[in-house]
Amino acid sequence: MFLKQAIQYNNPFWMYLLGSFVILIFNIIGQFPLTYVIMKQGPTVPGGDPMEVMRNIDKNVQFFLLLIPFVIGFLGLWLVVKKLHERSLISISTARKQIDWRRIIYAFLIWALITILLITINYVLNPNSYIWNFNIQRFVILFFIAIFLVPFQTSLEEYIFRGYLMQGFGGIFKNAWAPLLITSFIFGSLHLFNPEVEKLGYGILTYYVGTGLFLGIMTLMDDGIELALGFHAANNLITALLVTSNWTAFQTESILIDVSEPSLGSELLLSIFLFYPLFLVIMSKKYEWNSWKSKLTMIL
Repeated sequence: MFLKQAIQYNNPFWMYLLGSFVILIFNIIGQFPLTYVIMKQGPTVPGGDPMEVMRNIDKNVQFFLLLIPFVIGFLGLWLVVKKLHERSLISISTARKQIDWRRIIYAFLIWALITILLITINYVLNPNSYIWNFNIQRFVILFFIAIFLVPFQTSLEEYIFRGYLMQGFGGIFKNAWAPLLITSFIFGSLHLFNPEVEKLGYGILTYYVGTGLFLGIMTLMDDGIELALGFHAANNLITALLVTSNWTAFQTESILIDVSEPSLGSELLLSIFLFYPLFLVIMSKKYEWNSWKSKLTMIL
């Protein structure tokens, strides 16, 4: 079982606390290039407001700089697992002997298809809510930045929350439900300072926590984070390429710009109560999940 691997290696929880701190330090180091650009551009902006400075930076450059910390953070994660815990990255990835890339690709393709369909339908039904933004030269640059770097961002988050910390809390509480809830709330709370929260209010945190629960349930049922890796990569990658708005965390040279007034209710309800359950049903049928209650409430 995936969570039982933490008990098998018998790593005390202080290692997970230290490891999390080390990963954070690596992430901060990765922010140095962005900080340098902001400081250099600051004098050209009245008041030197960092957010105003960010808006004046080329979107592709900005996107690249925002993703670099996740690349450095992933290096920190690898060092922590390898050197501090003396484990392999596979041990926090899956209960299988090897990472199942077919699972990652399958989850990616299914959620990418759903996301593309939803964006297309919304564009057809509400064309006035979008501005056509396609510029072939800028989009090609965005495409390569996104293809190579977005997986680092999404994978780091999955490895930390659904892999590393979920196993760490599993070693403390000796059950499945406590790690699921704790990591989901931590995952949600770390989005507290996203611009989406300022625009939509604290209610959006329900969406982030719900997403954490959804990804955690998928990890526990499938005994690994492969499906979560595929889903998360598809969600962020397709969105970055197809549509952005002026109030989201990532500003990209996407094909469309959403200029509509955002609504928290419909997006939250549809995602948490319709599309997430639909995705779980598809995965459960594909991989023949059973014993949901025992897997989600098991004692280690």
